[in-house]
Formats: sequence, structure tokens, C-alpha cells
Amino acid sequence: MDQAYVLVLMVTLFGLVFGSFLNVCITRLPRQESILAPRSRCPRCGKPIRWYDNIPVLSYLILRGHCRDCHEPISALYPLVELLTAAVWLAAFLEYGPSPEAIKVAVFGMLCLILVFTDLRERRIPHAVTLFGIAAGLALSFFIPVDNQPLEWVLRRLGFFLEGAPSSFMGALAGALVGGGLFYAVGEGFYILGGRQKEYLGFGDVMLMLMVGTFLGVPLTLLTILAGSVAGTLIALPLELAGPRFRHTQWPYGSFLGAAAIASSLAGKTVLDAYLRWAGLE
Repeated sequence: MDQAYVLVLMVTLFGLVFGSFLNVCITRLPRQESILAPRSRCPRCGKPIRWYDNIPVLSYLILRGHCRDCHEPISALYPLVELLTAAVWLAAFLEYGPSPEAIKVAVFGMLCLILVFTDLRERRIPHAVTLFGIAAGLALSFFIPVDNQPLEWVLRRLGFFLEGAPSSFMGALAGALVGGGLFYAVGEGFYILGGRQKEYLGFGDVMLMLMVGTFLGVPLTLLTILAGSVAGTLIALPLELAGPRFRHTQWPYGSFLGAAAIASSLAGKTVLDAYLRWAGLE
């Protein structure tokens, strides 16, 4: 078998295995439970899941989506998360090849997937994930470059010239401050204008954008906000107009932002380059 196909297969299998672990995180972290112990159990009957019933995707298909012991349905979200994780790993590999950048994007994608589904299911963005992500993003910025624009342009005008790891670290910090700071300011603005009666943006969204900024830098963080906002509007607005039962729905904005962040990490540079060429700025 060709070496390239072997690598693709290995990356996909790694993604499926990590996807199984992500399911544990998605289920337990919102409840502040340990992700290491006890063993995975059926959420309905409580019986421990046997190792051969815990093979990503395959076990779900063999069991036809039902628990072996109590025969109750198993949520289709479990194989979906495993397949999406594998897709993130594969996309990162195809975009960046066997490189540190690919691993960084895969790790970032997994963190975002956890937050996408915890917000979708529980309307919660666990701080354990975002705090770990912020620390990881800042640490990785010393080894894997983060775009330092437009901060670099400002610093050069002031006579400061940063290169290498310091420039990348400043790019990660700037991304975090722009992403998290912008969300915090907007949330506070709406809170004040609304007479301090309702919070329109939760602090979990602020923490999510702090994490996104440390990994992506300012330009891709702004692209994430734009794409997540547009996607959320295109989905939520028609549903709210379609029926009254959706008008008081608490929409999982973090899910839209997380999905947009994954897309930005994989294709954001291509999108920005295409826009700059179209605008004649490159």
C-alpha cells in the first residue's frame, strides 16, 4: 500500500480514537465529573461498557445504536463526534501535512468540538476546556507561528521590531485580547442597554473567544466572529420567524463560534488571501 494512504488511514484512526475520548469529555465536563474514572457506562442502565462495545463507530453499527444490556437507544451524537474528530484530523493532515502545524490545528479542532457539543447539549462552555486551551495556545505560539497582524504593523510604526517566537506570542496575546475583549465589550453594552435585566452573551463565549484568539491570531479570530455570527443568524432567524416556539429559544452561540473557528483554522488563510486579492490589497 502506498505510504500516503497508510498515513491517511493512521491519521483517520487516530481521529476516531480521540473522538471516543471527546465523547467522555462532552458528557462529563459539564457535570464537573472526572474524565479518567470510572469506566464509560450506559447513561440509561448504568452498566459498564465492554471494550468491544466501545470501538469508535463500528460498535455503534454492530449494536444498531442500542445498549447491549438494556437495549435502550444510544444517541447518534456519539458516532457523529467520532466521525467529526476524524474529519478534523484528516483535514489538518491534508492541509498542513505531517507537521507540528497539523497537530496544533487538530488539537484546536478537538477543543472546539468539545465546546460545540457541550454548548449544544447543555448550553454550557466548561472553563476547564477554555482555560486549558488558552494555556496551550499561548505555549504553542512559542514553537508554531501565530499571525501577528495588525499588531506588528502598529509596533513597527512605533519603532518596535519583533521576530520569531516573541512576535508569535504577541500575536496570540493580541488575538485573545481582540476576541475575548470584543465579546466582553459587546456583552456588557447590550447588558447596560437592556437595563441590566438580561445577559445577552455569557462569559463562556468570552472564554471561548480568548482561546480562539491564542490559537488563530487577530485576522482569523475576526473571521471566526464574522462567520459564526452569520451562520447563527442564518439558522436562528428563519426558525424564530417560522414559529413562536423558537422565539424564546436560547441559541447555542458558542456552537456556531466553535464550528466557525474550526473552519477558520483550516481554510481561513485561503479565504483571507482571496479577499485581499479581490479587494486589491495584496
